Amino acid sequence: MIRYRRPKQDDEIIHRLIETELVPLSHLPAKVLDQVKKELPRRLGRGVTLVASSDYDSGPLGFVHFMLHGDLLYIDMLAVAASAKRKRWGNMLMDRAERFALSRGCHRSKVAVDVGNAPGLAFYEKLGYTVVRYLPQSMCYELEKRFLPTGI
Repeated sequence: MIRYRRPKQDDEIIHRLIETELVPLSHLPAKVLDQVKKELPRRLGRGVTLVASSDYDSGPLGFVHFMLHGDLLYIDMLAVAASAKRKRWGNMLMDRAERFALSRGCHRSKVAVDVGNAPGLAFYEKLGYTVVRYLPQSMCYELEKRFLPTGI
């Protein structure tokens, strides 16, 4: 099931997922990563975080954190536990985030994928995202997807 984040129940596991699934892919210097980790509670407080779990009371198997800016859905973080990969949790999280954004007038979505994260690139490309540019300062590719207007 996909549900909204419950900070007291979910944040410890979300932080662990970030540490095990996202941090190893990053090319940011250790000092910058330490600062990013310190800012996680505030960062998760902005935007929306959806959690994948086997049932309502279970801890997260994965999560997506995103923000809406006008007509743009920005996928900030997506991570799925190694034991839960290839079970469609990532697809379900993205589908729910995109439907949430569409219902609020978004027409496009962006996400950044670290260089060297070939599985991440392939995942987003299967969902209809295309690389629009390379961001050398963060060593990431920026991908974008345009949504069709509802009702078509």
